[in-house]
Amino acid sequence: MDKYIIVKVLCDKDKIKDDIINTVLNKKLVAGCQTYECKSKYYWNNELEEANEYLIEMRTKLSKFSEIEKIVKEIHDYDVCEISYTEILGANEEFLNWIDNSIK
Repeated sequence: MDKYIIVKVLCDKDKIKDDIINTVLNKKLVAGCQTYECKSKYYWNNELEEANEYLIEMRTKLSKFSEIEKIVKEIHDYDVCEISYTEILGANEEFLNWIDNSIK
C-alpha cells in the first residue's frame, strides 16, 4: 500500500519556492503545499552559517517522492538541499481521500 507523506524542502529564494510549488502542483504530484518562513543555523564548509529560509511542506504519496525529488533538484540552487519526507500517521479519512483525488 502506498504511504501518505509530507515532503519537506528548504530554500532561501522566493522565486525558487514558487517555481517548486507551481511545478509539483501543475504536474499533480502533490495535493497541496504550505510554506513557512524560518531562520536556519547550520554548518557549511566547517563554518557556522545563519540564513532566512522558506520551509515548503507538500502533501502527497510515497510513490511520487522520486519524481518530486528530481524536480526539486532541477529547480533548486543549493549545492546540497534537504529533500526529506515524513509519513502521515493517524490522519482522518477525508484528508487522505483529498490527497488521493488530487494527485495523478
